[in-house]
Amino acid sequence: MSSSQEHENNFVAYEYKTVIVNRDFESVWKDGYRNFGWKLVKNEPAIVKHVWGPLRILLAPLAIFPGSPFAKIVNDHESETKVELKFKRDRNIPGKAELNRYQLQFESHIKEISNLENSKQSAAAAAAYTIGLLGTVFLGASTFSYLTGMIPFTILLAVPGFAGWILSYFIHNAVKGSKSQKVAPLIERQYDALYEVCAKANELLRFESAAALL
Repeated sequence: MSSSQEHENNFVAYEYKTVIVNRDFESVWKDGYRNFGWKLVKNEPAIVKHVWGPLRILLAPLAIFPGSPFAKIVNDHESETKVELKFKRDRNIPGKAELNRYQLQFESHIKEISNLENSKQSAAAAAAYTIGLLGTVFLGASTFSYLTGMIPFTILLAVPGFAGWILSYFIHNAVKGSKSQKVAPLIERQYDALYEVCAKANELLRFESAAALL
């Protein structure tokens, strides 16, 4: 039996890890985890669990009709935005403690990047909702004025009301664009730090693997 065959037949105790991540960061997780000794063994859409028991029972009759929007609420289903990644790694991998330390740093950087990305949308949504809400208030007052026969006030209040509804769309895009410019350098720095951690882990992994063969 050749040495390569003997190596393949050696027992290896594996440890396993499952992470659920946004599809936007799927490649980052798969490429990054490779530097910590992990091997991807399965990649599939994450499963979204059904709603809380009593609420599920109440909505169940509405979910039996074909195409019902309640079907996804009641039944477990595949997520459209998240994926489940399953990895395995030699439990006795050399330099494991240091690799785990680098891995925690890697995960911290991804979390910070995700928070920065989400901040662009949340800031824009908050601004748009505020303007839209103000427009709704003016339109409500305008409707009340109409019902009481105060036509001039109806027109006067309707103008900023409709303006608020229309401007909310443009405010959303403007705030998102402005926020994106502000956080772009921060995101880039996080990616630089993330890749630096991966490079260090990869160097350690290769060094320890080479040392183990000596």
